[in-house]
Amino acid sequence: MQHLTIFMDIESSRSYIDELYSSDVTKVLEALITLKNSVIGSNRQKSSVIQQGIVPRLLQLMSEQNWDPNIRLEATITIGSLAKGTSENVNALVEQGAAVALVEILKEVPIGTKLAEASLCALRSIFLNPPAPISALPAEMRLLSRLTQITREGSPTARACVVRILSIWCGGPIEQEALCAAGACNAIAALLAPKGTTPPPIARALPALDLLAAMCFENANVSQVALNTRYGDKTIPELLTLLVSRDKPLPVAMGAARCITFIHRAGALPADDSRVVFGALPCLARLCTKDMPEDIRATAAETLAYLAEVDTSLQRLAAISNHLMSSLADIVNCPSAAAKQGAFKCFASLGANDEDIRKRIIETHGLMVHVVNGMNNPEPSVRLAAVRCLHSLSRSVQQLRTTFQDHSVWRPLMQLLSESPGTELLTVGSSTLCNLLLEFSPAKEPMLDQGAVEMLCNLTKRPEAALRLNGIWALMNMAFQAEQKVKQRILCCLGTEQMFRLLGDSDTRVIMKTLGLLRNLLSTRQHIDAIMNEFSSQVMQAVIVVLEGSYPAEVKEQALCILGNIGDGEKAKDFIMANEDVLRKLVDYLAHPESKLQEAALFVAGNLVWKGEAGCAARQARLAELGVLRALKLLRQRPDAAHLHDKVKTALAQFNELT
Repeated sequence: MQHLTIFMDIESSRSYIDELYSSDVTKVLEALITLKNSVIGSNRQKSSVIQQGIVPRLLQLMSEQNWDPNIRLEATITIGSLAKGTSENVNALVEQGAAVALVEILKEVPIGTKLAEASLCALRSIFLNPPAPISALPAEMRLLSRLTQITREGSPTARACVVRILSIWCGGPIEQEALCAAGACNAIAALLAPKGTTPPPIARALPALDLLAAMCFENANVSQVALNTRYGDKTIPELLTLLVSRDKPLPVAMGAARCITFIHRAGALPADDSRVVFGALPCLARLCTKDMPEDIRATAAETLAYLAEVDTSLQRLAAISNHLMSSLADIVNCPSAAAKQGAFKCFASLGANDEDIRKRIIETHGLMVHVVNGMNNPEPSVRLAAVRCLHSLSRSVQQLRTTFQDHSVWRPLMQLLSESPGTELLTVGSSTLCNLLLEFSPAKEPMLDQGAVEMLCNLTKRPEAALRLNGIWALMNMAFQAEQKVKQRILCCLGTEQMFRLLGDSDTRVIMKTLGLLRNLLSTRQHIDAIMNEFSSQVMQAVIVVLEGSYPAEVKEQALCILGNIGDGEKAKDFIMANEDVLRKLVDYLAHPESKLQEAALFVAGNLVWKGEAGCAARQARLAELGVLRALKLLRQRPDAAHLHDKVKTALAQFNELT
C-alpha cells in the first residue's frame, strides 16, 4: 500500500512539477512554493521528489544568477528541506552536486542576503549527515575569509550554520591552518565572549567550542594562535575558563574543558597551568559524577583520559579529584558503549605510570570483572578501550602475579587477538601480551598452550613496525629464563630467515629486541650449548651481520653481549674460537672509542679466557696470538677506561702463564 500511495502522490503533483520547467517566471515561482510546502515535514514526499529527478532542476534554478532572486531563494530553501530528510535523501543530493552548488552560491552572493542564509542552512543540513562532503568546500582563502566574516557580521542563524559547517569540515592540519589564516580564532573569540555579565547563549557558544576544538586538536601552531587571541581584554583560554564554571550549561562547560584540553595537549599550555589544573581538570571530574547525564559523563571521561594521558602529575591530581574513581566505576556500568569506552580509557590514563593508582583502581572498584566483560563486548570501541585499560594495568608487577591471574585476563585477550582484529586493537593487545609474558607472570604457561608463540611470530611478519616490534618484544620476554623446549619452539617457529629479516629491519627498536631475543635464548649454559649445537651457523651469521654492518653502537653492543653469552657455554665457545674473523673483531672492539663497546668486548674476552675450564690454555694462547692480550693491556692503560680497569684486571689474571 505504501508504494501505491507514493505513486499516487507523484501523479497528483505532476502538474506543478511540470511548471518548474516553464518559461513563465510566475508559474515557476508558484510551483516552487507548492513543492516546498509539500516536502516540509514529510520524508516520504522528500523521497518522492528526489526519485522523480527534480533535484537537477532545483539546483539549476538556485544557481543561475540571472533568475529572479525569489526563485533562487525558494529553490535553495527546498533543497535545504530535502537535506533534512533521510540519509539516503542527503546522499542523493550530494551525488547530484547539491553541496558543490551551495558552496558556489556562497562564493558569489552578498553575505547578508536571505539567499546566503538559506544556502548555509541547506549546507549545514547536508554536512550534519555523515560522511560530510568535505571536498565540496575547498580550502580557498577567499571563501574561508567570507565564511569567517559571516561568523562576525552575519545573522545568528547564519553564524551558527557557518560555525557548525566548519567544525565538521575541519578534520586535519590543512583545514586547521587554513581556518587559522582566515581569522577563525578571532571570530571564535567574539562568539565566546560575554556581553557585559551575560554569558554567550548556548546556541552560539556550542558550535564555536566545537570549531575551536577541531582547529586546536594536535595542532601546536593553531593552539598557540588561540592562546594569544584576544577579544577585548581576555584571551581565548581566559574566555574558556569562564565557561567551565558550575553555573554554565553542562554542554558548554564540557565543550570549554575539551578546548582547554586540546590546547594543552598540543603544547600551548603546560600541565601546571592554572587553566588546566583549576579549570579543565576539575570541571571534567565534576562532569563524570553520578548526577550528570550519561552522554556528558561519557564525553567527560574520554576527554579527561586524553588530558591526563601523558602527564603523571595530572594523573595523580585527577585520581584524587571529586571521587573520580567511584564515578568512573559507575560509568562502566552505564548501558551505552560511549560511556564504557570513556571510563575504560580514563582508567587506562590514570594508571599509566603510578603503581599506587593502579592498585587503587583494581582493589577499590573490582574493575577486572568489567575489563574482562569489556573485552567480550559486541562493540569494537568498547573492546579496544577495555584492552587499553588492561594494557595500562598490566604494567604492575604485583597485579600480573595476583589479580590478573585470578581473573585469567589472558584468555579473552588471546581470543580477541586470534579473531583477526583491526590494527589498533592488535597493537594495543600485543603490547599487553608483552607484559603478560614477563618471566614472573603466571599467565605465561597457559598462554604458551594457547598458541602464543605462533601468534607472536606471525606478528613479526606484519608490515606495521609497531606490530613487528611488539611481536619480537613479546618473544624476547617469553624466552627470558624459559625452559629449553620453549626456546627451541620459538627458534623453530620464527625461523632463521625471518630472524635475519628482522635484523635488517628499518626500525632500530625491532633490531634491538631481536638481538635481545637471541640473548635470552642463549642463557643458561646447558641451553646455550644445546641451541648452538643446532643453530650455530645461523646465530654466528646473525652476530657477524650486525658487527660488520653500519648499526648504531647500542645495536653492536647487543651483538657482542650475545657472543659473551655464547662464550659462557661449555662447548658453544668453540664456535667463536673457530671463527678467526669474529676474534679479530673482538680485538678491534676492545680498542673502540665507545666505552659500551669496550665493555661488551671485555665481557666476551673474559668468558673465553676463563681459566679452570676445559681447553682454556689453548684458547688463551690463541687469543694472545691474535692480539687480545695486547688489547687488554692497552685498555688497562687508557685513562678514559678507568671504570673498566677492575674487569680488565680480572681478564688479564686469567692469562697468568702468558703475562
